[in-house]
Amino acid sequence: MYEIWLMLNIVWEIALGIWPLLLAGAVLWLALLGTAWRQDGQHWRANILPALVIGAAVAVVAALLLPGSIGSTLSDMGYWVDWGMLLALAAAVGGMAVAFAWPLLSWRHGRARA
Repeated sequence: MYEIWLMLNIVWEIALGIWPLLLAGAVLWLALLGTAWRQDGQHWRANILPALVIGAAVAVVAALLLPGSIGSTLSDMGYWVDWGMLLALAAAVGGMAVAFAWPLLSWRHGRARA
């Protein structure tokens, strides 16, 4: 149980250092959601598959680029924990891509219909 609290504390401390960026991203995301919902609130389901494809592509690219961003390589990853962490980080980056692509695609779809 201690390890979970330690991990949450580390995440909290990192978030405190970049809170303006996190706040700006959250405000931008909420603005995108609101704009897309007002524009085309009925067709969200039609845009989830393209958003998931974009997210998967971004996750694959992130999995290839993340080790190099910290001065490492894929060949340096020797333990399953390294691979698990890389896959989790790539999934998080892909998830953020889906979170931003979905309202953008819905907004574009609504604008094309108008």
